[in-house]
Amino acid sequence: MPRLFTAVEIPPEIGESLSTLRGGLPGARWVDPENYHLTLRFIGDVDDDTAHDVIVMLGQVRRRAFELRLSGLGQFGGKKPRAVFAAASTSAPLSELQAEHERIFNRMGLAHDQRKFTPHVTLARLRESYAQEVADYLAVKGGYQSAPFLVSRFVLFSSRASTGGGPYVTEAAYPLDRGKPLQEASAATI
Repeated sequence: MPRLFTAVEIPPEIGESLSTLRGGLPGARWVDPENYHLTLRFIGDVDDDTAHDVIVMLGQVRRRAFELRLSGLGQFGGKKPRAVFAAASTSAPLSELQAEHERIFNRMGLAHDQRKFTPHVTLARLRESYAQEVADYLAVKGGYQSAPFLVSRFVLFSSRASTGGGPYVTEAAYPLDRGKPLQEASAATI
């Protein structure tokens, strides 16, 4: 039974930039740079027939390529921090792509993802990290900004049941229209 999710891959040069943020946080289990991704929709454990249907349905997505940038760091968990992440800048094309995935999976009868979509790249999972240690880390490294990068496809990943962090296997890749990225196209019409 595969555990599936859809995601945007992080280009190697952005992954290298993110990897410079590793270290300096007690209790952090750092994600390997080759496993950096931005989850669009967690699907979960499904049977092989459902996995096949997911692959087929995602093939119907027709979207344009778009630019994205990572800007700032944050944490999940509040007073009991559980993860540190790089946030994705607000992007209508990204939100629309994620919403389309949600609609597809709802039509397939898959459970609705109860979590609000917060586009991010997980950098570390935390165990026994204190809120003050995380706050100190974010104060030092939280101003991170990546160069903009082109999102030219999304992927369907599988993972084994674990505490997260990979390794992930690309089950299918779905190209986005390689015409002008949406941000450039909209700027040209102003």
